[in-house]
Amino acid sequence: MKKFSPYACLLNLSLLAFFPYSKASQADKLDELILSRSSQNPPMTLSWAEEDAMKTHYSANVAPQEGLRQADKIVALPGQPYGVNFDQYAGYVTVDPVAGRALFYYFVESPYNSSTKPLVLWLNGGPGCSSLGYGAFEELGPFRVNSDGKTLFNNKYAWNEVANVLFLESPAGVGFSYSNTTSDYDRTGDKSTAKDAYVFLINWLERFPEYKSRDFYITGESYGGHYVPQLAYTILLSNKLNYQTIVNLKGIAIGNAWIDDATSLKGIFDYLWAHALNSDETHEVIEKYCDFSSENLSAICLNATTRAITEKGSIDFYNIYAPLCHDTSLKNGSTGSVYDFDPCSDYYGTAYLNRPEVQLALHAKPTNWSHCSGFNWTDSPTTILPIIEYLIANDIKLWIYSGDIDARVPVTSSRYSINTLKLPIQVAWHPWYSGNEVGGYVVKYKGVTFVTVRGAGHTVPSWQPARALILILSFLYESLPPASPWIGF
Repeated sequence: MKKFSPYACLLNLSLLAFFPYSKASQADKLDELILSRSSQNPPMTLSWAEEDAMKTHYSANVAPQEGLRQADKIVALPGQPYGVNFDQYAGYVTVDPVAGRALFYYFVESPYNSSTKPLVLWLNGGPGCSSLGYGAFEELGPFRVNSDGKTLFNNKYAWNEVANVLFLESPAGVGFSYSNTTSDYDRTGDKSTAKDAYVFLINWLERFPEYKSRDFYITGESYGGHYVPQLAYTILLSNKLNYQTIVNLKGIAIGNAWIDDATSLKGIFDYLWAHALNSDETHEVIEKYCDFSSENLSAICLNATTRAITEKGSIDFYNIYAPLCHDTSLKNGSTGSVYDFDPCSDYYGTAYLNRPEVQLALHAKPTNWSHCSGFNWTDSPTTILPIIEYLIANDIKLWIYSGDIDARVPVTSSRYSINTLKLPIQVAWHPWYSGNEVGGYVVKYKGVTFVTVRGAGHTVPSWQPARALILILSFLYESLPPASPWIGF
């Protein structure tokens, strides 16, 4: 029998109070996962991860990929705007032929000098949420969906302006990804997700062999704070074994990332108070009686956190200053704007990706597509910090960025998690600029660069696309974001 989890009462309240009116999202799925925590859940250890990564390496199946690239090429997406000047591909990569498990991808090459630009993999979190629905069509992809749910408009700040970008729906059961062995959905977790993502990648590189030697970066957000470092770790160990494909991994970047349970939970409640969403009295009790690293939270702490959740009211927890979506109906006749993110975008994307002609163009199996899927998540360590330390020790470039008006994985949570590493500062905290405006703040530690994005919520590129593009450009080309005003995007 599982022991009582201190997170169960606390986050059961969050599920009821943070999202009383909303559909499931990647942050909801993060809540559900932490709600299921047991005090028997072990922290991440490198021996635990290394053993699993080595099993992945030796069991990885690489299959012939001849002809599949051309079959995956998209002629045109229904409703796409005029003048698309880059190649796009979509399809499946089988990661377990015995189980019939296959992962779906969408790939967009850069319209400018794609042969010399790096390869960037994007992973959304949850766990169990789609990198196609969120990342590709609401955040950093080349298109966003109009309010009619049928047509697309350009995102001039898409990341394929500076890189070739690969979106992966992972694990199987998310979006268009699937398994013919339905019991796979009952044994999904961090380990199997990292394994399948690695097998996907080495097979995808066989399908697109010109990218084998290209600089490779992994990016993601939310529970991507687990996905991204774990996949990077698996790649490094497999590279050292020097068997099959060597992946030219250069760095990772994770946004509003859930990294460590204890520091992240403390960060949430400190953020609520600091942004005038909680009373002084409630915060004082939480400060005095809540030890989020403990296996047992006191009744006084639980009462105070309940009160904190109630006090904040019905706001968008992923962007505390954003309007809510009050009308989920589709609307004809208007073209969206990348400068004004529509809080109802999830509904438009769901309608678009469920259109039969869209699924046909994407080479997807007919699917009742949704942004997030439910799983019996079997393993999730309470902290990913040991993997972070390993990546630093192996000279993997590591950026952590944070939209500063997200309360679900707020900037305080990111700072507390980084501070546990006790890294020396190389470049002190200072503002960076997007055009003539402060785009956020940055501090460079030895091994980690931390960047905030001013005015961005949980999904940073949705709310601040220009600033997100400057951020990723700086990350890829190994420079800090501009430290003075400039004329640009």
